[in-house]
Amino acid sequence: MNLSYFISKRIIDQQQKGFSSSIYRIALVSIGLGLAASIVAFSIMFGFEEAIKARMYSFSGHMVIVQQSLNNSLEETPLSLNNEIFTSPQKFGFVLHAQEYANKAGLIKTEDEILGVLVKGVSARFDTLTFAGNLVAGRFLSFNDSTASNEVLISKNIASKLKIHVGEKITVHFFQNPPRLRRLTVVGIYQTHLSEYFDDKVILTDIQQVRKLNDWADTLAGGIEVFIKNPEQAEDAAATISNYIDYDQMVITTRDKFQNIFQWLDLLARQVRILLAIILVVISVNMISVILIMVMERTAMIGLLKALGSGDNLIRKVFLQLGVSLIGRGLLWGNVVGIGLCALQYYFKLIPLNPQSYYIAYVPISWHWEVIVLLNLLILVLVTLVLLVPTLVIAKVNPIKAIKFD
Repeated sequence: MNLSYFISKRIIDQQQKGFSSSIYRIALVSIGLGLAASIVAFSIMFGFEEAIKARMYSFSGHMVIVQQSLNNSLEETPLSLNNEIFTSPQKFGFVLHAQEYANKAGLIKTEDEILGVLVKGVSARFDTLTFAGNLVAGRFLSFNDSTASNEVLISKNIASKLKIHVGEKITVHFFQNPPRLRRLTVVGIYQTHLSEYFDDKVILTDIQQVRKLNDWADTLAGGIEVFIKNPEQAEDAAATISNYIDYDQMVITTRDKFQNIFQWLDLLARQVRILLAIILVVISVNMISVILIMVMERTAMIGLLKALGSGDNLIRKVFLQLGVSLIGRGLLWGNVVGIGLCALQYYFKLIPLNPQSYYIAYVPISWHWEVIVLLNLLILVLVTLVLLVPTLVIAKVNPIKAIKFD
């Protein structure tokens, strides 16, 4: 048996009776709680990012192609659909899907209420699978190749304000010359909790309705929404797409279009990283304290081992193995607690949130096992390296004085 391992194991077995037992338990708890807090924090961070980004992308794609214009209204300058991104997206390896849309300002009028809305016209190319998670009642729009659909999809917020239910008809007024109106049947209700951007103002209908109102041909739209395989590479993809569109058109990424919400997510990620740094510092300081106390408590043992011919490296290994054993136990309990808490929230959604402030109704959890493994390795490697500092004291221990130490 390895001598340093044998000695360290005997010391661990005696921890329950030693002076350092209390500090040993404190260090064990700090490692466990530190890892558990890190796992929970990163799982929540990724949960927020994925849930909110998925809802943003389901409404606007990863980027949009629009016609450049000095017009500041909500309605776009018409854009021709005769470009490769729309007609042949398969030619671009990074593109998943492209779909057209058109916006038009309108006014919903009922017997008791009046509400301004943004009517977003979409077509049969609309990615209903991505959007499906937003539906809370009814179904999505159905499309007819020969005529414009008279169906509409409204948000839960709008339905609540106007007291509208699935199956009812609404009248949407459009202020243009001459003024027009449309009687549309509500076939579904959606909810993204992104009230500021969608739920308070956007309703969905057939793009043919918007084209007729604007007297546009079928080859025109307000813009093209583009979905790509890797959203994190949206800037590079946008730069590439810019080379395949007309000079008077431009590409806007969803991150640039909705900067506030993405900056909020970036701030959340930064705070989680700061939390991890603080946890690592606390764990490292606790471990240094534990090893120093163990060294002081066993000064006589160190002196005896040196007198018997043991080198500093052997004795240092004893305390390093003590520290690694402590780290291992702490990581084990940390994984149990952290993953357990995440599992409870993931399956039972015990902790609710105010969706008006956090854009989601409960604390979200996203499982990234590779991140959990990396957190374990980071704590294990970093704290083990930190343990080298207190073990340097061993080299300064004088055998004769140490044997007399009490």
